[in-house]
Amino acid sequence: MPHPTLTQALQSGPVVLDGGLATWLEAAGHDLTDELWSARLLADDPDAIVAAHRAFLDAGARVITTASYQATAAGFVRRGHDLARARHLIGSSVDLVRRAADGHDGPLWIAGSIGPYGAALADGSEYRGDYGLSHAQLVRFHRPRMALLAEAGADVLALETVPDVREAQAMLTALDGLGVPAWLSFTIAEDRTRAGQPLREAFALVAGRTDIVAVGVNCSSPADATAAVARAARVSGKPVMIYPNSGEHWSAGSRRWLGTRAELTAQVSRWVDDGARLVGGCCRVTPDDIAGIARVVGSLPRPGQ
Repeated sequence: MPHPTLTQALQSGPVVLDGGLATWLEAAGHDLTDELWSARLLADDPDAIVAAHRAFLDAGARVITTASYQATAAGFVRRGHDLARARHLIGSSVDLVRRAADGHDGPLWIAGSIGPYGAALADGSEYRGDYGLSHAQLVRFHRPRMALLAEAGADVLALETVPDVREAQAMLTALDGLGVPAWLSFTIAEDRTRAGQPLREAFALVAGRTDIVAVGVNCSSPADATAAVARAARVSGKPVMIYPNSGEHWSAGSRRWLGTRAELTAQVSRWVDDGARLVGGCCRVTPDDIAGIARVVGSLPRPGQ
């Protein structure tokens, strides 16, 4: 039977995403205090990335996101790699998911992670947006990595943790003509993007675009993300996705996670009732959390049942 597209799969019910790759790698003892974050391990310890992907697959995730969120050719060049090697490393993130999936049954989709411009600055700018760059400058930044992941065979591009409608517009422009679908996921604070735009404006960007498979929220508090799901479903006309953080928050001053973890599993049924079709987690969401989400999704009735 041919491998269904992610869009086709979503017509049959919710699909489970993975969790927080980088924070799971950190929990395994890897030091990611680097401008490349988890992408450093594409060069230094690719087997660690494979093991982390496999943990989320074993937990029930069916969409695995590559370790390319913070990867840039320029970042690898600054670490001493030549440009050809830098480009190869970014593309290799797709191959590492394939390695992790070897022997796994059932459908799997590889999502090529495209983080915002601010992620490459490694200073928390993705939680502010509005970098003072023009539309054209942002397109020039995003297009090469999108092309590398598309060429490597990603099933979908994950335009994720986007803080600003203006950057989202540039990312959508960069997507044009690549021949691979994408999802668009914003990081938010209450009912606005991190840059302060209304979520209605943000979600409406994808209305009518056939190359966008879903729109939604990630790397945000569970409460804010949950409140945004129904709004996204009403405005965009697209399947909706939600993959919030654990409920904890990062303290840059003390360099540690603070706060209380949320019980994400208990919220999955509400997310699906409100229109979510891609569900998972982001920072500090573990394979155990994804296993709980997968159990709930597996218990839900499918269309026609």
